Amino acid sequence: MHLELKYGAGTLPLDLPDHIHVDVFEPKDAPFLEDPVAGLQSALDSPLGCLPLEGRDAPRSVAIAVPDETRPFPVKLLLPPLLDRIFAAYPMLKPEDVTIVVGGGLHPPADAAQLARVLPADLKGCRVVAHDAERSEMLGFGVTSRGTPVEINAEYGKAELKIVMGMVDSHQFVGFTGGSKGVTIGCASAATIAANHRMLRDSAAVAGNIEDNPVRQDLNEAGEMAGVAFAVNVVLDAAKRPVVLMAGLPPVVMREASRRTAELYGLPFSEPYDIVIASCGGLPKDICLYQAQKGLTTAAECAAPGAKIILAAKCEQGIGDDHYYDYVRKFTDAEVLMRTFAAGKFAMGAHKAFLFARVTTRFTVVLQSDLPQETLAECLLASGPLQKTVDKWLSEKAHPRVAVIKNANSSFFVKTIA
Repeated sequence: MHLELKYGAGTLPLDLPDHIHVDVFEPKDAPFLEDPVAGLQSALDSPLGCLPLEGRDAPRSVAIAVPDETRPFPVKLLLPPLLDRIFAAYPMLKPEDVTIVVGGGLHPPADAAQLARVLPADLKGCRVVAHDAERSEMLGFGVTSRGTPVEINAEYGKAELKIVMGMVDSHQFVGFTGGSKGVTIGCASAATIAANHRMLRDSAAVAGNIEDNPVRQDLNEAGEMAGVAFAVNVVLDAAKRPVVLMAGLPPVVMREASRRTAELYGLPFSEPYDIVIASCGGLPKDICLYQAQKGLTTAAECAAPGAKIILAAKCEQGIGDDHYYDYVRKFTDAEVLMRTFAAGKFAMGAHKAFLFARVTTRFTVVLQSDLPQETLAECLLASGPLQKTVDKWLSEKAHPRVAVIKNANSSFFVKTIA
């Protein structure tokens, strides 16, 4: 069996013997939108759970949150027609009354080069702000019932009409992305993000779950408190083409889009696997090690006790987070890291080291990456070439069950009865 696994902007070849048991997991096919802009207009005509833009009192100011380049949301395609619709609905608005906030949570704020890659050339004269969770001025909206301070980028928070654009994707502890998350994480303070993410250890904080997931529920509440009134969300197929486009009240849009996401990316399996081979899904899912970690969590979901896992993640932008890198380098043993993290005060960056260690302490894990072997070793991760590593593991077990996951960062497993 010959396979090509996404790796950065390209692919990696993988050959597996025909006589072994191999299950290949990939998102289901779905018709993609031939004209996403027409789909956006239709969604704006009939938003879910709220009035259309034209049915609202004219705001004196508008803020639109969009994701940074770690998310493949088609900002360049969909932002211009949304701006046209806003200015048509509210003709008294001036371009300087509309602010575009590029939010990436704790990612480094977008520089000029990234802004050029993310945003369309013609922004109708609107203002652009690159969110910085550590340094941007914040506006407070109170504290959620779970104790999370709701602190949002002031350039976004002071607007009368608050809109968020983003994609709905499975998330390893939020359940699904989308809804107000592009604001309540993407444009939030470091304190807000840390307070929300401290709940990631809750047993209900898993991919695919939003019903009793405290992380997701906390974000929904924070979004309501901050006044995030309107969401434009898409669901993308494995080729990053929009297959679903919805607009409306953020929690309503997120819930419906999550259902459609689960139909595409929820992977049923009945028996765990001895060897799991996973690709994050290429750019931007494997843009850095910090992002690539999510694919490892998915791979572990279908792995048998003591299984071997290899993750293909190019990581062309390196580690991706200095807080994580500084924390993990303090340790030489993943078990000690786990105990230290559990006993200490929750800290962002450190949480990513914990999530890696939660898998590496249970399974044999190898990364195929462009990161130097020495750098991965500092992160308590083993490295090795994909084909050579898999060949070695196959030679060590007579009848292995092998899983290949093509889009691990966007997928999640659902255990079924054999």
